[in-house]
Amino acid sequence: MAKKNLVIVESPAKAKTIEGYLGADFQVKSSYGHVRDLPDKGLAIDIKNGFLPTYEVSPEKIKVVNELRQLAKSSQEVWLATDDDREGEAISWHLKETLGLPDTTKRIVFREITKTAIQKAIQSPRTINQDLVNAQQARRVLDRLIGFELSPVLWEKVKRGLSAGRVQSVAVRLVVERERSIDQHQSKSSFKVVAQFLLDGNKVLQAELPKNFETEAQARAFLEKCKGATFSIRNLETKPAKKSPAPPFTTSTLQQEASRKLGFSVAATMQYAQKLYEAGKISYMRTDSTNLSEEALAKSKASIIEQFGEKYSQQRRYKTKNDSAQEAHEAIRPTDFSVPSAGETRQEQRLYELIWKRGIASQMADAQLERTTATIGISTTSEELIAQGEVIKFDGFLKVYLESKDDEDEESKGMLPPLSIGQILNLDVLKATERFSRPPARFTEASLVKELEERGIGRPSTYAPTISTIIKREYVVKEDRPGKERNFKELTLKNDELTEKTGKETYGTEKAKLFPTTIGMIVNDFLVDNFDNVVDFKFTADMEEEFDKIAEGQIEWQRMIDNFYKNFHQTIEQSSSAERSSVKSARELGIDPKTGRMVSVRLGKYGPFAQLGDSKEEQKPQYAPLPKDKLLESITLEEAIELFKLPRTVGELEGKELLVNIGKLGPYIKFDEKYYNLSEGDDPYTIDEERAIQVIQEKRAAEASDAIGEFEGQPISKGKGRFGPYVKHDGKFYSLPRGMNLDTITLAEAIQIIQNKRTAEANKIIKEFPENTTVKVLNGQYGPYIQIGKRNVKIPKGTEPASLTLEQCLELGGESPAAATEEKKTTRKKAAPKK
Repeated sequence: MAKKNLVIVESPAKAKTIEGYLGADFQVKSSYGHVRDLPDKGLAIDIKNGFLPTYEVSPEKIKVVNELRQLAKSSQEVWLATDDDREGEAISWHLKETLGLPDTTKRIVFREITKTAIQKAIQSPRTINQDLVNAQQARRVLDRLIGFELSPVLWEKVKRGLSAGRVQSVAVRLVVERERSIDQHQSKSSFKVVAQFLLDGNKVLQAELPKNFETEAQARAFLEKCKGATFSIRNLETKPAKKSPAPPFTTSTLQQEASRKLGFSVAATMQYAQKLYEAGKISYMRTDSTNLSEEALAKSKASIIEQFGEKYSQQRRYKTKNDSAQEAHEAIRPTDFSVPSAGETRQEQRLYELIWKRGIASQMADAQLERTTATIGISTTSEELIAQGEVIKFDGFLKVYLESKDDEDEESKGMLPPLSIGQILNLDVLKATERFSRPPARFTEASLVKELEERGIGRPSTYAPTISTIIKREYVVKEDRPGKERNFKELTLKNDELTEKTGKETYGTEKAKLFPTTIGMIVNDFLVDNFDNVVDFKFTADMEEEFDKIAEGQIEWQRMIDNFYKNFHQTIEQSSSAERSSVKSARELGIDPKTGRMVSVRLGKYGPFAQLGDSKEEQKPQYAPLPKDKLLESITLEEAIELFKLPRTVGELEGKELLVNIGKLGPYIKFDEKYYNLSEGDDPYTIDEERAIQVIQEKRAAEASDAIGEFEGQPISKGKGRFGPYVKHDGKFYSLPRGMNLDTITLAEAIQIIQNKRTAEANKIIKEFPENTTVKVLNGQYGPYIQIGKRNVKIPKGTEPASLTLEQCLELGGESPAAATEEKKTTRKKAAPKK
């Protein structure tokens, strides 16, 4: 029996939580996100008629839409309860349009999923805010126009398969420019002077010179002066100080702090926060407001007093710095401050605890400190040493939480031992240690979010997908990289004797940092040179302000798009005259002294590579892929020559050679016509025979332990790879179906998987064309389709797939047979030599 009220939300988890708070007259259903959008292919925007978009229901949402349509017809009232931001408003509007609901359909909003919030929302419904919808629609249309018109230019001028986006391209530019500033940094050395004094009771006082010496000679001269000197306390100054808590989390500060404290990626943080929100544990997680509601302030105060006492409570109201905060009106906080732990998984629990601590701490008293500075005089020079200490008199909010910083190098100052003015100090050791200036730090996900926010680029909902997109497109990689070794000098004065030693230190070690790839740098340079407005920081920030004005009803969204599109489209047309050779995708590095052949680097179909020799020479050129830590624009001649040491024979095993090389999937050992991938820590340029044999024996042992049995005279083994559990037979991998346990799989089950895959592959091909092997008619998950190269083309309803001719397939794909043949010839002619 149909219920009187149908409430539609975008998430099944959210639906389950809300249904528990409403009465028997309410049924809560999920739309599973957007039900319709711009189609994947084609522009779908009528530029001549006010940039009118054409939306379509996603194929996978047809069943959901039909179910919701039936439920809506049989319900007396429909309530749209999607998220309280522009994206949520757009989902509600698309639901209204798709389900044929009236404009008066009730729209309810809430920023936390609690019984009180849901019931309050039901009591004060509104209708859909078209201004918010238009702001989201403007963003979607603008991004489609940029991507649709700019991507083909990149295919033509740089490399096929590339794409560009408004916020993503600016994010890549930030990473590229940071990398170049690091590359251009000239490290300068200086000498830092630190003294240690021995006090009564085996206590140690550490002090340092407040300046560094620029040269070793200056540092040495200072230490020489200190021979035989008397050190004494010249001044003691004690001042009260305080520390105040950070405000509650916004989306970006949560992403930054979860990265620093918990090691979470931005995408993972949002995933865990979404689950906590849908379970009713935290308030809405997409917000740039630091404000807390009056109810939240009262509840946090009560919780602080109950857990820590009255003196720890200090109510604060934070004002959001960003005047254009539009996504929500409250910071991220627990829905119940009396609950310090929540979440289904350990990751959710850790994130919740972070949110709880930050929210509670924001309403706690300042920490009261006492900072002491001791000035130490030296009898033989006017220079003075400084010792600083800090004592916590009242911990206040520090009892719960202390905000992390991007740069954690500054040591926390401990308490100084008892000192008095005029006190003579016993010098134990005085050291002048060489230190080196550091380049700007590479971006982490957290610091990139911070930079984007400070520049006004993007909004809370865009940061996670932006970073995920640039990594997925391989414009940027996120990884650890080992540091390098360097020498440093240290001068030591002890017992009036000056000694010198040279030490070694590792510098430049990177952990989970963002590095631009060669293709990322080339695309960035092309966009900066030809489409500076698309990647201009101020322009992109101004666009966000325009979206805000649309959301406030101040400007019309079509007019805003029109103002941008005129100049943008004109630039696209002008760019067609730009020479492909102007793209910085190749460099000549110089002559290899050993062979006398030219060494160059360039961008190829499968990525950047080095080339030894020229195609005009009788001897064929040699090719070597560039390692991921070498960039096209900065690799040196010497580094490139090193790459041609591969393939290399490192020894023998069982009378057969061990050959080391690098392939598409990384470095490997080739032995007895089999390939063994090297471990992450193995360097293909330095690995020796002993280690190569060890790798092969480890792989053999693993395969033997994973062996299931034999089929067709070949062994079957099992394992787990990048794409999940599998069985391996005759060099081929077969994924296990969902629900099948890798640990308990039998030989019969493994054989069945292999045979099922063979049958599916045999049935996949409906028709092929010998005269054009790039065109096929295939069976797919959603029915028959045409494949033309890498493109998939729908077959119209009523058409028999097996009856299609080559000409009909090409016509459906928007190509003529002549053009396809000509393109094929051109592609073959331009094809790069195989590496």
